[in-house]
Amino acid sequence: MDNSIRVTGARLHNLRNVSLSLPKNKLVVLTGLSGSGKSTLAFDTLHQEGQRQYLESLGMVTGFVSKPAVDSISGLSPSISVDQHLTNRSPRSTVGTVTEVFTYLRLLWSRIGTRPCPGCGKSIPPSYANAAEATAADDDAEGEQTPCPHCGTLVPELVMGSFSFNKPAGACPSCTGLGEVIRPDVRRLVDGSRSLAQGAVRGWNPKLTEWNLTALRAAARHYGFTFDADVPVDELGEPQRDLLVHGVESPEFRRHFPSVAAPTTVAAGRFEGVATALLRRYTERADDPEYRERAEKQGLVKQPCGECEGSRLRPESRAVTVRGLTIVEAARLPLTELDGWLAGLKEGSAGDEWLLVEPVVADLEERVRRLVDVGVGYLSLDQSTPSLSAGETQRLRLAALLGSGLTGVLYVLDEPTIGLHPSDTARLIGVLRRLRDLGNTVLVVEHDLDVLRAADHVVDVGPGAGRDGGRIVAAGTPQEVARAESSVTGAYLSGRLPAPASRGRGDSASALVIRGARAHNLKDVTVRIPLNRLVTVTGPSGSGKSTLLLDILGRAARRRFHGAGELPAEHDGIDGWEHLSKAVLIDQEPISRVPRSNAATYSDVFTPIREVFAASSEGRLTAGRFSFNVPGGRCERCEGAGVLKVRMHFLPAVEVRCPACQGRRFRPEVLAVRYQGYDIAEVLAATVDEALGVFRDVPNVAGQLQRMADVGLGYLPLGQPAPTLSGGEAQRLKLAKELGRRAADRTLYVLDEPTTGLHAADSARLLDVLQRLVDAGHSVLTIEHNVDVMRASDWLIDLGPVGGAGGGEVVAEGTPREVAAARASRTGGFLAG
Repeated sequence: MDNSIRVTGARLHNLRNVSLSLPKNKLVVLTGLSGSGKSTLAFDTLHQEGQRQYLESLGMVTGFVSKPAVDSISGLSPSISVDQHLTNRSPRSTVGTVTEVFTYLRLLWSRIGTRPCPGCGKSIPPSYANAAEATAADDDAEGEQTPCPHCGTLVPELVMGSFSFNKPAGACPSCTGLGEVIRPDVRRLVDGSRSLAQGAVRGWNPKLTEWNLTALRAAARHYGFTFDADVPVDELGEPQRDLLVHGVESPEFRRHFPSVAAPTTVAAGRFEGVATALLRRYTERADDPEYRERAEKQGLVKQPCGECEGSRLRPESRAVTVRGLTIVEAARLPLTELDGWLAGLKEGSAGDEWLLVEPVVADLEERVRRLVDVGVGYLSLDQSTPSLSAGETQRLRLAALLGSGLTGVLYVLDEPTIGLHPSDTARLIGVLRRLRDLGNTVLVVEHDLDVLRAADHVVDVGPGAGRDGGRIVAAGTPQEVARAESSVTGAYLSGRLPAPASRGRGDSASALVIRGARAHNLKDVTVRIPLNRLVTVTGPSGSGKSTLLLDILGRAARRRFHGAGELPAEHDGIDGWEHLSKAVLIDQEPISRVPRSNAATYSDVFTPIREVFAASSEGRLTAGRFSFNVPGGRCERCEGAGVLKVRMHFLPAVEVRCPACQGRRFRPEVLAVRYQGYDIAEVLAATVDEALGVFRDVPNVAGQLQRMADVGLGYLPLGQPAPTLSGGEAQRLKLAKELGRRAADRTLYVLDEPTTGLHAADSARLLDVLQRLVDAGHSVLTIEHNVDVMRASDWLIDLGPVGGAGGGEVVAEGTPREVAAARASRTGGFLAG
C-alpha cells in the first residue's frame, strides 16, 4: 500500500504544473513567501479534491464541489480544513456556546444549583426529584412550579433554559440576552456648534433638512414653543434638543409635556427624531450587514447593558450558585482557572449529588483541558466569538478535533500559530503531533520556524509570490530544506539569512505614560512608552497587551484626536499627548464585511485606475462606467457581482458564475477598452506586483501599489473581496492606505501583530517600512509575538508573567538585550536563544 499522497500536474491559480509526493500520517508543513501558492495547493487543491472524492464515494451529488485544475491526486483521505475565516459572527455566539462548555455548565447549574427564595430570602437547595431522569435533551423544557421548603412560595423549577441567554427563560429582558445595547452617539450625529440651517445634522442634505424643518416647526407649534433653525444646536433649549434628537414619542421629550398628546401626522408635527430614526432603521435592517456597518459608523455605539451589566442573563438566573459561584462568575473565569475549579468540585459534594453530576464534570474537565492544551487557556467562556482573532478561532476548532477521535483523516490547517507567544508554540506543536499520532495526516500552512523545525516533512513553495511563485523550491526533512541553496526558507532555517537587528536607538526623552491601567487582568500598572522609537509590547497570549494598547491607549487616542469612539477601559490617565499631533490605530478588524469592497476600492487605487481607462476610451466612456458598483458599465444581469445566487430550496444557496458576463462583472463595451493590453476585469484579477508593472508610468497609481507591495501585499489580487482577507492582510492594507496620506509631524502608529501571516522575508520588508517611519520622526508601537520584530525593536515592554488572571504585570522593559537578560521574562529566554 502506497503510504503517500501523490499530486500530478497541479496548475490552479499560480501553481506551475506542480507534481509532488507528501508522506501520509506525518506532520507536513507547506511554507514559502506570502502569495507563493501554499494555500492554493493545501486548500484549493488537496482539501477540495479530498472532499469531492469522499462525497462522490458516498454517491452524493458533487456539482457544487468542482474538481481542481490538476491531472491526478492519489492516496487522498477525507479532509477537514481549519482555516482563518470566522464563519460565526453572531453577537449571541460566545466561546462557551461554540465549544459547548457553557451547555454543560448550564446542565450542572440546573441540577445542583442553590438559589435564594424570592419570598423569604432563604436558600433553596437543589431538588433531585426529577434529575435522575433528566438529560441534556430536555434542554429547555419548561419547569414546574415547586414550593420553597421554608415558606412555601412557589418558584419555577430550574431547567437548562434558565441559564441560556438565547432563551426567554434565561435571557435578560432588557438586552434580550445580547449583554449590550445600541445607543446613539449624539455628538457624531449632530454637530452642536452648528445650526440646522448650517448643516448640524450629519447625513441631512439641504433638501432633507428643509423637509425635516417643516415637521420640527409643526411640532413646536403643537407644543407651544418655537424652533429656530439659525441657532446652534448646543444653544437650543432642552425641549428643542430632545425633540430634534429623540422625537415626539420618546420618553426624553414627553417628560417636558406629559399631558399633551403627540401629533398624529408628520404635517401636524409627528417628528421621529434623528437618533430614534437611525435606531429604528438599524433594527429593521438586521439582515443587512452593509447597512448595519454603515449605521454604526454613522453614529451608533454599543454599550454594556445596564440591567445585567453585560452578563446577558436575567436576575433570577444570576442568583443561582454552585459552591458559592454563579454561572456568570464561572463563565468569566479564564479557562485555566475554570479547570482548577472543576477539579475541586468533588470535595464537599454529597455522595448522591456527586453520582448525579460526575459524568457532567468529567466531560467538562476534558473539554476545558483540550482548550488549555491548544493555547487558549486565557480565554473565558463569556467572550463573544466575533471578538476572537483568526488564530484563536482556529485553535478552538483544533480543540474540538482533538476530542473527535477520528483516524485516517487529512487535516489542513492555516497558520495555527497566529497570535501565539513563542512559549505557547511548543504546546501547539504537541497538539499537532497528537493529531498525527492518532493516525492522521496533518498538513499545515505555516511560517513559524519552530513549527517548521518540528515537522516530519517540509515543502517550500516559491521562489517568489504571484507569477514568480507556484513551484516547489525544496522538499524533505527540515534539515534537508535548510541545506537547499535555492530556498529562502532554508536560508532562515539554517541561519544563512540573519534576522533583522535593532537600530539601537534605545530610550528617548519624550514618552507617553499610561498610569494605573487596571482593566480586565491588568494589575494597576503604569507603563512608559518612549516616543520616536520602534516599541514592541509582547508577552504570553492573554497577558493584557491588547487591553493596554487597544482598549486603553487606542480608545483614548481616538477620543483625543477625533473626538469620538468608545470610552477607554479603566485607567487613571495618560501623560505625554503634547508630544504627538496625531495617532493612527491599525488593528485586524475587517476593512468591510461587504463582498463588493475589495483591496482596490479600499486602498483608493481603483479610482485613478478607472480614470486611466476612461482616458484610454478616448472620451467614449466616463470613469464611472468602469465601476462594478453602479449602473452604466456593470453587467446588469448580476449587477456587477460576477455571480448569481441560486436558491436550492432546502439546501444552502449556491453561487454560480454569471452567464451574461462570465464572471467578469462588466458590459462588453467596457471590457473592450484596454490599457497596456489589460481590460478592467484583468486588472482586478492581477496581483499588486503585476499591476505595478502595468501602471508604472501612472504616478498616483504606482505610488499606492508600491506602498502595498512594501508592506508585504505584493501577492494580493486587486479585486480580492474584503471579507476574504485575513486579519493580517486587512491590517497591512490599512497601513498602506495610511502611508499614502500626508503624514502629520509626530504621528503615533499603533499596530496589532502586523506580521501575522508573513514569511520571514516579508516580515523583514515590513520592518524596513516601520523603521523608515521612525527615521521620519514618527513613533511606531506594535503588539507582537514575532521574535524577529522583538529583536529589531528599540524598546520592549514584556507583560505577563502568564496569560489570564496570572498576567497583567510589567515583567520586563528595556532594550532587547536588557529584556533578554531578565530572568523573570519568558520572552527574554527566546530573545537570548
